[in-house]
Amino acid sequence: MNIIKIPVGLLNANCYILEKENKLLIIDPGDEYEKIKENINGKEILKILITHHHEDHIGALKYFNQDLILAPQEKTYNIGPFTFEVIQTKGHTQDSVTYYFPHENVMFTGDFLFKETIGRTDMETGSMEDMKKSLNKIKKYQNNIKIYPGHGPSTTLKQEKITNYFLNI
Repeated sequence: MNIIKIPVGLLNANCYILEKENKLLIIDPGDEYEKIKENINGKEILKILITHHHEDHIGALKYFNQDLILAPQEKTYNIGPFTFEVIQTKGHTQDSVTYYFPHENVMFTGDFLFKETIGRTDMETGSMEDMKKSLNKIKKYQNNIKIYPGHGPSTTLKQEKITNYFLNI
């Protein structure tokens, strides 16, 4: 699977385009639709995945066919050549989810988990109690998973277990 990271908008939210067999999944098209479109290159978009509904992660949704937006439920999906698991990771928001692609060993965590920190829990629908439960859930996954967050650089689950204070409280 090829992963293209496109920082978009004033907050540099990470939009990801996943490509496999000339089919695409788009994660968090937050802004700058033209910048995202340049990387689609006419390939077929199978679904658009949203990690949570903050504006910096959904701002460009209006430019896409609304039928493409996945309403995530906590289960495993097989969409075209892609297989992924939706994990509820409440804490930053009540609708926060993580997308785990087991064959590629990658997770897209939105604003739930960043390199060496976590997302804010002090905004509307945020909850530190829910965040702790979600962090405990994620800690059970394999160390070698690569983490692609909603902002900033990627990391690994192993690195986060070592350096991220919030995974150790």
